[in-house]
Amino acid sequence: MVNCASCVGKACSRGNPCPVGEPLKKFAFREYRKAGNLKLYRKSSSLEVEGYMKYPRVKELIRLAEEMGWNKLGMAFCIGLSEEAKKLQEILESHSFEVHSVVCKVGGVEKEKFPLPGKDHACNPILQAMVLNEVGTDLNIIVGLCMGHDVMFQVYSKAPTTTLIVKDRVLAHNPAGALYSRYYFKKLMRRPTKER
Repeated sequence: MVNCASCVGKACSRGNPCPVGEPLKKFAFREYRKAGNLKLYRKSSSLEVEGYMKYPRVKELIRLAEEMGWNKLGMAFCIGLSEEAKKLQEILESHSFEVHSVVCKVGGVEKEKFPLPGKDHACNPILQAMVLNEVGTDLNIIVGLCMGHDVMFQVYSKAPTTTLIVKDRVLAHNPAGALYSRYYFKKLMRRPTKER
């Protein structure tokens, strides 16, 4: 069983060997040496240092795309985050990126065809990916796609994908809030926990 979350010392963060990573370490290092991986790894690691505690994630996105030479950006967004998607597109275009945005309801799929609950039209993450594949984007950005739909989008996206906004309607799109809030943490636990 792999359980780094419960490891107290995290010895690996100081370069010490551990039973989890050692068996595959050499293979991973070979993968990092591949041209595309090496460039992305170096640029993202440098960006981590450059922007640490200074850049919000939107700024990190801009800097990484600039550093990687990714000019044609795709945005797959939820219709419920249309305003956020519009603002993001404006920001990215102001930095001279070519932005192609595709809403989750693209294609107008009737839920009865699958059949799915509800009367509105279904989301279409596979078509979102296909549209951006057709355009030939360098990087795709997820803005609030539903849980599961984000997975499908990533499976079908030919371009590398990053997530800018994770949808969480209850916690203002901050899913980590459920981990920080004692109330939500207790509520989400299947069995009672000791007071922390």
